[in-house]
Amino acid sequence: MKDLSITFMGVKFPNPFCLSSSPVGNCYDMCAKAYESGWGGVVFKTIGPAHYLIDEVSPRFDALAKEGEPFVGFKNMEQIAEHSLEENLADLRKLKKNYPDKVLIASIMGSNEKDWEELARLVTEAGADMIELNFSCPQMTSHAMGSDVGSNPELCKKYCEAVRRSTKLPFMAKMTPNVTDMCVPALASLEGGADGISAINTIKSIINLDLNQKVGLPIIDGKSSISGYSGKAVKPVALRFIAQMANNPKMKGVQISGIGGIETWEDAAEFILLGARNLQVTTAIMQYGYRIVEDLCEGLSFYMEEQDVDFLEELVGLANKNIIPAEELNRDYIVYPEIDNDKCVGCGRCVISCYDGAHQAMEWNEETRRPNCNHDKCVGCLLCGLVCPVHAINLGERKLKKGRKPLDFKRVKVQKSFDKIS
Repeated sequence: MKDLSITFMGVKFPNPFCLSSSPVGNCYDMCAKAYESGWGGVVFKTIGPAHYLIDEVSPRFDALAKEGEPFVGFKNMEQIAEHSLEENLADLRKLKKNYPDKVLIASIMGSNEKDWEELARLVTEAGADMIELNFSCPQMTSHAMGSDVGSNPELCKKYCEAVRRSTKLPFMAKMTPNVTDMCVPALASLEGGADGISAINTIKSIINLDLNQKVGLPIIDGKSSISGYSGKAVKPVALRFIAQMANNPKMKGVQISGIGGIETWEDAAEFILLGARNLQVTTAIMQYGYRIVEDLCEGLSFYMEEQDVDFLEELVGLANKNIIPAEELNRDYIVYPEIDNDKCVGCGRCVISCYDGAHQAMEWNEETRRPNCNHDKCVGCLLCGLVCPVHAINLGERKLKKGRKPLDFKRVKVQKSFDKIS
């Protein structure tokens, strides 16, 4: 096993994997079990002020399914910690007493500057190692809290300043994805004193409707509402925001905790390669339990071995140099599909998808019952390879467009297989 330890906002974690502020870290017993299962840290479920009482709906979860996959995305209508402020602070103190060497992160959310100052002081006194400011929960019943704050840069800055007045602990601002440009509120938070950024929280959503009752799911007394969407399906959105922040010149070197759809070590590696130094997980734990951290750590360790990397730090942000503006992408060539007839089962899926959804370049041979690519029509979109159920279509011949200069083949590297994508 490689050394997966890494320093984030001045605190050393034994590995980058943490519970995110959510139902999976709702009390002492849950967080204690997570520590003993091998998680690098815990972000305790968001603690609110004493005057804000939580009253939850039932049921409060729903899942988005597709074909054979029952859990593509997840809808959560739950708010912040429902336990009293005193109970939550007692749990923080107990966790730090019984697990003094484990990293404990307190997530807090207030409705005004006084709340933020008070909560920051209280969790500092309770023994937290760092703080996360929840500017992003999309299902709060008060517009003075949650994602309505995270979409307001002025409030982000003001509340960060309030927290900084009350604590010397490192703290990060948790961003909402329900904005066009996350860099704006993130920069405001950093200007207000935040030491880092965590992203993303859940996406506002309606993921399913009951077609007979004509109401969104889950149904609460015949009604539903817009609330947070998470799980594997949001990973592309999270990676986009992580890359945009890491590549923003004004945020150079920003400390980022990545959240959103992390289920496997490959997911984790993607976040790290785009600039995250810390990783938070919720939905995968809700599906599979705390023990997934064993697979996450083991897989990431093997990846480091494969990449000849001794320290996790060496992987942080390596992919960002390859994320460039669309106008700078090389458009001088076409890559044609290459069909492996030994693998092909003759299902015709590629022909149907190409004819109905692309450029009618895949043709069907009735005699051999195999597809063939017409290069005169093919534009190199490679939809055919993505829909092939047996990975029989790979990237093949690469050809210059008419009138273009020869390629620098040392610079241009083309993926050879769709196996990873499919």
